[in-house]
Amino acid sequence: MEKEMTRLLNYLKVEYFLLWILCAATVLLYEMDILPQGIFVDDPRADYILQVVGILLTVGLIPVSLRLFSLSLTKYIKQLNLMDALKSYRRWNEVRIALLLVPALINLSIYYWTMNTTGLLCVGMVLIASMFCIPGRERMLNELDLQDKQ
Repeated sequence: MEKEMTRLLNYLKVEYFLLWILCAATVLLYEMDILPQGIFVDDPRADYILQVVGILLTVGLIPVSLRLFSLSLTKYIKQLNLMDALKSYRRWNEVRIALLLVPALINLSIYYWTMNTTGLLCVGMVLIASMFCIPGRERMLNELDLQDKQ
């Protein structure tokens, strides 16, 4: 069982760092002019719509990703046997990271398309919120109520 928990923790760490790597790769692609920059700079209407979409995604998905995980944890995961609980724990962590990855990448693109720093602010908020999702052994044991069993 210890081997399964260690493997799960390694997968979660890789998936978490993939969020940061994908954000850095997106910035790199825009900075190297592989992806287009400034395509909506002269269009104030598109700029406004993109900024609103980016802000709404950020403000909507950050609380959903953090709260949805805790709700599923308390209502569903803790009632499963250990192997199913570990699988479900991994799946919900992946959902949480995906819910944070979407506004991060969209807001990075919005920033480079409009050159308006509101997109960077939203990306910063998402990356700070991702700090609440850093996987760790003690955290996993605590969230699955396994600290007494170890």
